[in-house]
Amino acid sequence: MNKIPMLDIKKQIAPIRQELDAAIKNVIDSTGFILGEEVRNFENDVQAYCNAGYAVGVSNGTDAIKLALLAVGIECGDKVVCPTFTYYATAGAIASIGAIPVFADIDPETYNISIESVEKILKKDTKRRIKAIIPVHLYGQCADMDVIMRIARKYNLKVIEDTAQAFGAQYKGRKAGTIGHCGAVSFFPAKNLGAFGDAGMVITNSKSTADKLKILRNQGNRDRYYHSVLGYNNRMDTIQAAILKIKLKYLDSWNKARQGNAEYYNQQFKSVDIKTPFVPGYTTHIYQQYVLRLNCHNVKLIEYLKAKGIDARIFYPLPLHLQKCFKYLNYEKGDFPESEKAALRVVAIPVYPDLAREELDYIAGSIKEFLQ
Repeated sequence: MNKIPMLDIKKQIAPIRQELDAAIKNVIDSTGFILGEEVRNFENDVQAYCNAGYAVGVSNGTDAIKLALLAVGIECGDKVVCPTFTYYATAGAIASIGAIPVFADIDPETYNISIESVEKILKKDTKRRIKAIIPVHLYGQCADMDVIMRIARKYNLKVIEDTAQAFGAQYKGRKAGTIGHCGAVSFFPAKNLGAFGDAGMVITNSKSTADKLKILRNQGNRDRYYHSVLGYNNRMDTIQAAILKIKLKYLDSWNKARQGNAEYYNQQFKSVDIKTPFVPGYTTHIYQQYVLRLNCHNVKLIEYLKAKGIDARIFYPLPLHLQKCFKYLNYEKGDFPESEKAALRVVAIPVYPDLAREELDYIAGSIKEFLQ
């Protein structure tokens, strides 16, 4: 068996290569490389796909979070709640605008933000410095947005959905990223819908928020050389938009294939002592990552699989509250026990759409060998 990577982008590209080449050539011929026509076309396609009011293309997923926070009025010194068990970008974007990340624990079943933890944090915030919450739709399924929005209304909070890993997932029939005040999307190449470089998007149903986003992403100006606010160079590259516009047509079929692979794994692992992904009834799961939970340290399984040529990874090995860069926030080990336990137990294995059945068999068989 050849080595099996976590994701094989070449396999994804091969069947649609001619479409992609033609789209890139059109951008080169037009020379509209920044915020060109294909950016507007892709924004319109995402707006329709998500049944959202507006979609604003930006430079990457981290900047999507940053700009969304700014567009809804978050300022330097404001506090923003987010889970500690997620990728750096969620909290990094908060800190980048001078706001203060306030970490919350996760639900041990879904790995999404713990409602109980959020409520405890908000009850202690007697000075009402917390102004927003960022639920992360981790691994490809949605956090419980009805409850989060109810809490947000109670405490007058803005809600930014971190949809980096769940673009295309649905919460009670609504697309991820369309329920809060904004949804921040990443099109990093390894995502289910990935560009050929960095790209991102902010989804919103508010015209005024969309207008602010368009000014903020483009150096603070609506008209060239006239800058109404302090903006940023966070514009979407036209070539990335052209590529994403082609790939968006295939996203649902790719996600369906991921779901099929995940169900195959679920059946294979029924006979062994390992926890497969739990999917609550309110959300679909598009399996940006297929994550198993062990009763032993995850490093042992990862080393075993790598020796057999199977890429397996920990998402994420060190929760954010224990990262050196956030030491100034004064969190300590033990503050978020569920996140810390998950970091030692979770293992992600390949689930991408182009896996052959013999590869799925080999991966599942290797894990069962380790556990038996």
